[in-house]
Amino acid sequence: MALFTDGLLSTVDDLAAQDSQLLNVAQAEGIDVTQKLTLAQNELSLDLTSLLATNSYFDRWLWVMAPRPNLNTVVVTPPLKLWHTYRGLELFYIDAYNSQLNDRYSGKRDQFHEMSKEAYEKLREMGLGIALSPVPEAPPPQLVLAQPASGNNLPNGTYFAAISWVNAAGQEGAASEPAAVATIYSSFLVEAGSPPATATGWNAYTGTSPNGLTLQNASPVPLGESWAQPGTPSTSGRAPGSGQAPSYYRPIPRVIQRG
Repeated sequence: MALFTDGLLSTVDDLAAQDSQLLNVAQAEGIDVTQKLTLAQNELSLDLTSLLATNSYFDRWLWVMAPRPNLNTVVVTPPLKLWHTYRGLELFYIDAYNSQLNDRYSGKRDQFHEMSKEAYEKLREMGLGIALSPVPEAPPPQLVLAQPASGNNLPNGTYFAAISWVNAAGQEGAASEPAAVATIYSSFLVEAGSPPATATGWNAYTGTSPNGLTLQNASPVPLGESWAQPGTPSTSGRAPGSGQAPSYYRPIPRVIQRG
């Protein structure tokens, strides 16, 4: 699972899956859906910051064992993502209604307002996912052409690579977007950028298509070192992950913070 601070929790496709008329209305009314998602995430950020500032008796013992959680430690669980999706749809139809004063839009606005509240209730029942050692999503790597090592039989072509950070507990953050490189009688190096404070190593995923990447290294690559592609990318490794699971779930109040 990704972290809240890795980027937008939901996509335009997530909203369109909940409302089949979204894209048609967006075009007709000139509404930027991504902007509404950004506004929704800003609102959730304020709500979550307020929630995290409130201690409960149930989880006070955790403060002795670990630093107080903050927005950077929040894991995107399914209820949290759904809350963002419905809040984005609610903001979208608020804008659509204010533009045309169309009762059909007001009905959608009210529908998604209630669904947003229901999603928050699901989140409250589960609790807020918290990572004790949060690993953020990695930036795309740098791919550098290199002289092939002896025995390297990497065919000429275009290759793609993504990376992910790993912490001391072996937990992996969300993988980066892939980068591409074209080789001509050469190999390539995968180079990670500056690591976050929690990272102790990183994983390299490579392949011949951006959707067909697999893990290449048997153990995390040490920080400061490059991954040299030894030949045709292995296809036996696992695909990139979406991020780490919560270390624990923090209880949150029943009363929604907004709306």
